Amino acid sequence: MNSKKGLWIAIAVMALIIVGLVGYIIGSKGKDSDKVNQETGIAATTEVVEENTIEDLSSEENTEEDSEADETDKKESENEESEKNETDKNETDKNETDKKEANDSDDNPALNADGSKKAVYASIKSANDWKEGKMHVFQYDLDIINKSKEDLGNWEVKVSGFSGADEEITGWNGKFKIDGDQLIVTSEDYNKIIAANSQINIGFQIKFDNEADGESKKAATVYNDGAVVDIVKEEPTTQSSKEKEESKKEKPAEEKGTPLANHGKLSVKGTDIVDKNGDKYQLKGVSTHGLAWFPAYVNKESFQSLRDDWGANLVRLAMYTAESGGYCQDGDKSELKSLVEDGVEYASELGMYVIIDWHILSDNNPQINEDEAITFFDEMSAKFADYDNVLYEICNEPNGGTSWSDVKEYAEKIIPVIRTNDKDAIILVGSPTWSQDVDLAAEDPIENQTNIAYTAHFYAATHKDNIRDKVKKANSKGLCVFISEFSICDASGNGGIDYDSADDWSSLIDDLNLSYCAWSLCNKAETSALIDSNCDKTSGWEEDDLSDAGKWLKNRLSE
Repeated sequence: MNSKKGLWIAIAVMALIIVGLVGYIIGSKGKDSDKVNQETGIAATTEVVEENTIEDLSSEENTEEDSEADETDKKESENEESEKNETDKNETDKNETDKKEANDSDDNPALNADGSKKAVYASIKSANDWKEGKMHVFQYDLDIINKSKEDLGNWEVKVSGFSGADEEITGWNGKFKIDGDQLIVTSEDYNKIIAANSQINIGFQIKFDNEADGESKKAATVYNDGAVVDIVKEEPTTQSSKEKEESKKEKPAEEKGTPLANHGKLSVKGTDIVDKNGDKYQLKGVSTHGLAWFPAYVNKESFQSLRDDWGANLVRLAMYTAESGGYCQDGDKSELKSLVEDGVEYASELGMYVIIDWHILSDNNPQINEDEAITFFDEMSAKFADYDNVLYEICNEPNGGTSWSDVKEYAEKIIPVIRTNDKDAIILVGSPTWSQDVDLAAEDPIENQTNIAYTAHFYAATHKDNIRDKVKKANSKGLCVFISEFSICDASGNGGIDYDSADDWSSLIDDLNLSYCAWSLCNKAETSALIDSNCDKTSGWEEDDLSDAGKWLKNRLSE
């Protein structure tokens, strides 16, 4: 019994063990299945996240690409709009310029209606006027300019605006006739032909009952064989043919000490100016513009800039006589004399040479204001008698029919006045036709005087071989020629620069050892002004402060 009971107990225990093992096995499989399901779920989630991330990144890239494309399109659109606006602006500017040039051509005798430059034209201006009884007398200057390459013959000028003018006309260098509202001007025998690249001056006086008629606008037109001359001007060369060659030249060694200390009192010996040692010396420098109009440039710092930065040893003080503000017209004589005196003192302190210039121009003949000139030069020569650096220019540019005999007669009265005070200063004497006819002076020079030089003036784009030949002729006859005024543009002081002609003049100046003075120290809006019109400095100029003529001159003076 006990053995059976034990058996059943053993069987029961075994059954429990088997049930336990089966449960364990079944439980383990369930856990493994859950683990696999969990791992599979994590893996699947990761794949979904990765897919979503890739899609998101792709979406972001697409968004960025779209944004960049939009931005590019926007910029291109803005650029197109900007270019369009710029084009419109340029077109507007061009139209405005065209309009301005067209408008300018109405008042500028050197321009055609389309704005192109004329090769042949005439310019008229009133030089003076006064009352004579009940009549009003006007004096006019008429310039006929031929910038073409051909001589102009059989010419005639018709000038409108002479309604109310008296038919009796006093004039020079031409023949005159009133025809209705027009004044008709024809040549004398000696100026029937106006040479290529030259000009002539005609002057006349005419009476009006009414002052307003004399002041009314006048317009001059040049005719040739009955037809209007409409030749378009060929622009001069814009750069020097010798530019590269010149840049290779060795610059001379800088001179120590001031020009005056080194060379002392100058004198004339034959065709040359010589220094205290008897050695040839070349004065080279700058002329002021009219002292009444640009007084600010008469200062020590200005002259020092010319000496130290440019290489000038000379300043010319241009005191106009007859123009508005001129010494003999309506200018302040005391103020003008003070400017001259200050200029001489500044130059002297810097050891530079200085010219006192009696700048006749619209008064044509120096004899007109001869009494004033005698008083002025007596005063100036007495004041500066002991100065070794002062030169006297007694008549800038005789013109308007003034002959060499007129100039000589005037000079023979002024020179003794200066000599009473200053025994041996160099005196410069002008020549007819704006100091171009120096060859006439050579045919009949001033006698029984020493230290006399004769002036020749040129504007390189207008005055070429015809004036250079006059200078050569005068030099060959033993005259000391002094270029007391010149520029490298045309004779109006404006227009284009002719560098090639300027080079030809420079070569002649150096070959003949001529002294020279360039026009002009100011910032006037014209080609010959040496300072840019936008520059207000009166000394210490940088390269960008200079006009093209100023840059050329600075380079020339430093050679």
